[in-house]
Amino acid sequence: MWLPQLHLMRVISAKSQGYSIATDISGPMTVNGPERGSLMVQCVYNSGWETYLKWWCRGATWYGCKILVKTTGSEQEVKRDRVSIKDNQKNHTFTVTMEDLMQTDADTYWCGIERTGTDLGVIVQVIIDPASTAAPTTSASTTFTAPVTPEETSNSPTLTGHHLDKRHNLLKLSVLLPLIFTILLLLLVAASLLAWRIMKCQQKGTAAPGGRPLLCRPDPAADHNLPTKGYHEALLLCPG
Repeated sequence: MWLPQLHLMRVISAKSQGYSIATDISGPMTVNGPERGSLMVQCVYNSGWETYLKWWCRGATWYGCKILVKTTGSEQEVKRDRVSIKDNQKNHTFTVTMEDLMQTDADTYWCGIERTGTDLGVIVQVIIDPASTAAPTTSASTTFTAPVTPEETSNSPTLTGHHLDKRHNLLKLSVLLPLIFTILLLLLVAASLLAWRIMKCQQKGTAAPGGRPLLCRPDPAADHNLPTKGYHEALLLCPG
């Protein structure tokens, strides 16, 4: 019962605003669309208006509404910003599409046909449904990954097995080199002491019993005084 009354109120309102809302054009009273989604409004017109321009206008008042998009008299689709319109002259309908809907798109609109004199039009109320605010479900286990800055990535390379082997070899060399150096130094000191003792022994010699040093070469002048046994002992005790 309320639908005929609502339609009658629309007719009275239309006449008071100065446009025709006879059976020449009709459309839905309200259209709902989801936020961030899209909606379509289909308006129907009678035969004889196929080549006339159709438009989609926004605003509560007939004379103050703003035309958002308009056909060119053909069936070619026309699009401006987020709104498009396309006429189907065979079916006597034209379709308006609104995309990427926002809450601010909720308003009073008009389907209209441009003609000489007063245009034809029908009022359409657009309602935008709010987007779903359901919280996304999360899994029980959460993996935390520490952020890595580009500086850390470029300046801190990963230590591979090759690098670890090098570090291990360097560690062994740092321990072995001082040990080898110490051993060589001890050998050098021992060799120096041994050479010094040999030279000392050669220079000083060994004294014979009675205080007379042994001769490496017997004195020819004293050869007749040197006992045969002592001469041989001198030769045997002489170094070299």
